[in-house]
Amino acid sequence: MPPKGTIIFATVGRLNFGFDIFSISLSSVITPHFSERRLTDGISVNFNGHFVDDSQTLAFVSERTGSAQIFLNSPQNSNPNHLPQFPNSLFHDRPILRNGRLYFVSAHEPPDKLRNSSAAVYSSLLDDPNSTVRLTPPGAVDYSPAVSQTGKFVAVAAYGSRPWEGDFQELKTEIVVFPALDPTRRAVVCKQGGWPSWSGDSTVFFHRVAADGWWSVFRQDLPERIEDLSGSDEPEPRRITPPGVHSFTPAASHNGKWIAVATRRPGTEFRHIEIFDLESNSFIKITETLNPNFHHYNPFFSPESGFLGYHRFRGESDSGESTIPHLNPVTSPVKELRMLRLNGYFPSVSPKGDLIAFNGDFDVNPGVQIVRSDGSKRWTVMKGRPAFLTVWSPTEPAVIYTSVGPIFQTARSTVQIARITFNLKDLDDRDEIPAEVKILTREDSGNNAFPSCSPDGKHLVFRSGRSGHKNLYVVDAVSGEFDGGIRQLTDGPWIDTMPSWSPDGKLIAFSSNRHDPDNVEAFSVYLVRPDGTEVRRVHVAGGDDVDRERINHVCFSPDSSWLLFTANLGGVSAEPVSLPNQFQPYGELFVARLDGSGAQRLTWNAYEDGTPAWHEDGELDLGSLRLECPAAVGDKLKGEFQEPLWITCEI
Repeated sequence: MPPKGTIIFATVGRLNFGFDIFSISLSSVITPHFSERRLTDGISVNFNGHFVDDSQTLAFVSERTGSAQIFLNSPQNSNPNHLPQFPNSLFHDRPILRNGRLYFVSAHEPPDKLRNSSAAVYSSLLDDPNSTVRLTPPGAVDYSPAVSQTGKFVAVAAYGSRPWEGDFQELKTEIVVFPALDPTRRAVVCKQGGWPSWSGDSTVFFHRVAADGWWSVFRQDLPERIEDLSGSDEPEPRRITPPGVHSFTPAASHNGKWIAVATRRPGTEFRHIEIFDLESNSFIKITETLNPNFHHYNPFFSPESGFLGYHRFRGESDSGESTIPHLNPVTSPVKELRMLRLNGYFPSVSPKGDLIAFNGDFDVNPGVQIVRSDGSKRWTVMKGRPAFLTVWSPTEPAVIYTSVGPIFQTARSTVQIARITFNLKDLDDRDEIPAEVKILTREDSGNNAFPSCSPDGKHLVFRSGRSGHKNLYVVDAVSGEFDGGIRQLTDGPWIDTMPSWSPDGKLIAFSSNRHDPDNVEAFSVYLVRPDGTEVRRVHVAGGDDVDRERINHVCFSPDSSWLLFTANLGGVSAEPVSLPNQFQPYGELFVARLDGSGAQRLTWNAYEDGTPAWHEDGELDLGSLRLECPAAVGDKLKGEFQEPLWITCEI
C-alpha cells in the first residue's frame, strides 16, 4: 500500500522570505540616483530572475503553485505565464531564455543512488515543451547554468558524477563550458568555482572562496576556439574583487565593463547588490542606498545592460501579500499524500484532527500554540517559555506535551518534559487561553526532551541526558518520574534522540549515532520495542553512504507501516551561498518502509525541511487552505531571516 494521509512540516525561514523581483535603470550609474520598480506580483516567493529583453520581460522562479516552477512575465502582463517544462518536476531553478530556447535546472530525474543530488540542466524550445533535452550527462550533477551572449555556449557549476561528499558551504564544483548544440563536448575551464556568468562569448566570471578566506569573483578568459578547449588547456583565472569584502553570485554586463555582485561587508548585517567597475576596479553601491536594512540576492543584467534586477523581501504592507498563512499547501509527489507547510515547528495533530499544536519561533515568540487545521484561527496556550516539540495526547483531547528549555544544548543542560492541560471550551475568540503546565521531570536531571506518547496515553518515551549521555527513558504520562517512576529504555555512550511511538504501540523509532558515537554529524533511524528489546537499525542508504546518513525527526505513518523523516539523502539542490541561512540545506523529507526499503523523496527545494507530523487524511478540515500566498488570517510578513551563518565578514 502506498503512503497515505496528511504530512505537516516546517521549513527554516522560508515563510518569512516574501521575495519579489525588482529592477533599477542603469542610466545614471556615474552619478548614482536609483529608484526601484517591482516586477513580480507579491504572490508566494519570486526569485532568480532573468531578463529576456531590455523591455524587462522576465523569466523567473515562483512557488505559487506549491513548488518551484518557471514563469514568464512582461511589464504589460499582470498575470505571469507558467512555462510547463516538466510539469511533474517539483524543483526548477535559474531559468535563462536565449534565442527562443529556455535553459533551466530541474530535479525530476532521480539520481543513481541516494545522497546524490538530482539537479541537472535542461533546455527546450519555448513554444514546444516536448522538445526538452537534458544537457547534463546521465548520472552527473550541474548547478547554476549561464548562456553566452550569442547563445553559442553554456557554462555550469558542475559537481560531476562523483558521490556527494557532504559539502554545502562552498560546493566543490568546477566551471564547465560546452557548446549549446553539443553538450557532450564539455571542457573544464576552472577546477574551483560556482555561479558562472558570461561576458560575450569568451569570458566567464564566477565566484569561489579565495585562499585568504574571502568569497571573491574570478575571471576566466577563454581561447578563441573554445570548442576545442580541454582540461589540459585550462588557463589560470584572475581574481577580480578584492579581499575585505565577500562578493558572490556575479552577473556580467554585455559589454564587459561591469559585474554586478551580491556583497557582504564588515560592519553590516545585510547582503547588498553592488556593481564592480572593471575599468576603475571600484565598487558602486546600489541597493544599500535604497533599502539599507533588507537583504538583496542574485543580481542579473538585461541584454543591453540597461537594467539591473535582483530579488529581495518585498516589504511590509497592509495587503494580503504581506500575510503568512498559518498553513500553506505544498505540492506532493505522492497522489495519496497531502502536504502542508506550517508557520511554526514540531506540529502535532489532536485526536479529532481539528487542531494542530506547534512551537513558535524559539527566540522571538517561544512557547506552544494551537491552530485550527483549516488555518483559520490560532491560540497561545503557553507563552514566553522556550519550548520545542509538541505531542498531543491520543486519549486526552485537551493535553499537550512539550520540552521546556533551550534547544540544541548539552546533556547536562536543564530541559524538562511538561504536560500542558487546558479547556477546549476556551478555544474561542480570544488569542491566549489559560493552561496548567505540569513539569514531569526533575530539575536536576539534565536535558529531557522530545516526548512521544504511547497510543493508550499512559506513558511517554523521551530523551534524557541524566546519565551524561543522551539516551531514551519511559515515564508515566500523568505523574512523570515523581510518583510513577522512570525506566531507562536505551543505554550507551552515544546519542539516542527524537523518539516516536508507533500508533499500534509495537515499536519506538528514534535517531541515533550509536553506530559511530564519535561522529555527531551522522544519525540513522533505529527501532526498539517498548520493553527495550530488539534494537535494530533501519538501513535507508546503502553501500558506503550508510554511515553518512543524517536522519532526524522520525515518525510513523498512521498505520505504522511507514517511517517519515528528515534526511540528507537528496544531496544539495542549489548553491547554498545564493540563499538565506539554512542550517542543513540538504534536509528534505523522505518516507521508507520499516525495513528501509521503498524510500521516496517528498520535498524538492534548496531549503531545510523538517519536524514533520503524519496524520490520517480524512480527519483534517482543510477546506479553506489555498496554494496562493495572500491569506485572510496569519502572521505579519516581516522578512526576518538570516544570512548563512558560515559567512563571516571578519577573516
